[in-house]
Amino acid sequence: MSVKPEAASALFAGPFALATLSAPEGPAFPALVTPDSRVIDLRNALDDADLSMRDLLDDWEAVLSRLTALAADSTARRAPLADFQVHAPVEPRQVFQSGANYRQHVIDLHVAHRAPGDERPEEERRAEAAQIMDRRAAEDQPYVFIGLPSAITGPYDDVVLPAWAEKPDWELELAAVIGRPAHQVSVEEALAHVAGYTIANDLTDRATVFRRDMPQIGTDWLRSKNAPGFTPLGPWIVPAASVGDTGDLRLTLKLNGKTMQDESTKDMIFDVARIVSYASRTARLLPGDLVLTGSPAGNGMHWGRLLRDGDVMEASVTGLGAQRTRCVAEVAR
Repeated sequence: MSVKPEAASALFAGPFALATLSAPEGPAFPALVTPDSRVIDLRNALDDADLSMRDLLDDWEAVLSRLTALAADSTARRAPLADFQVHAPVEPRQVFQSGANYRQHVIDLHVAHRAPGDERPEEERRAEAAQIMDRRAAEDQPYVFIGLPSAITGPYDDVVLPAWAEKPDWELELAAVIGRPAHQVSVEEALAHVAGYTIANDLTDRATVFRRDMPQIGTDWLRSKNAPGFTPLGPWIVPAASVGDTGDLRLTLKLNGKTMQDESTKDMIFDVARIVSYASRTARLLPGDLVLTGSPAGNGMHWGRLLRDGDVMEASVTGLGAQRTRCVAEVAR
């Protein structure tokens, strides 16, 4: 269930953002939101009673100029944002997720998982890990895998922690929203296919990342990342032109008011363009699809503190607003 966003910031970069909203007991609809927390119902403004967010993204190049003009039109009918419930801004057809993409995060993991018998000082092992990361950025490729759209929930929804999840963890991420089909596009072309950006918290059950029964097959992303509601998304899609350079955006996640993640996207090993281009080499990215770009240092495993019933996560990314979600333990059946 979505809730009203009184407790969360409605501020974002640029003159407008897009959201999927609903009035109490009403259907969800695409909306234009202005920085003063006012809402324009795009079904009415664009004269399409069945309009969805994916419809807008399917026609992004043509509709963007109309949205820009609409945001500047002082005569357009507007309503208070507080009158509506905020849902995940888009229902993607595909979700592409990137792992091990923040330099400091991966270095911390490298140092924490010391090989048996390696008694070198931490500074030496950290320097070694830094060299590995630099070589990876220069010579290697992003690590991208697939998530399920059914894991997505709203930016203010409760997150249900499944009874089987022994080590549920947070992972705040910048997410790119595709606005033009992309297949085998170059790094130089990739950002032209991005409509905008939003916030994703890609929850992971650390206990099920690796298969205990068949360790030789490696990671099990289906089980560890795709429980219903494990990807709080939004609140807004902020157009790419308003966000500008994504090379130095600040990602901050607080747990019960305490800062756990606080890092800049400049710590990324592979930037947005390289990840989008890499995913497009194999798959055909479609309008509305999400490309998650990895999570920085400061996950629960780092702090030795995983998610529990009643925890509240507050996540923000520069220019993209903020989300606030409460963890609720699954009721035993």
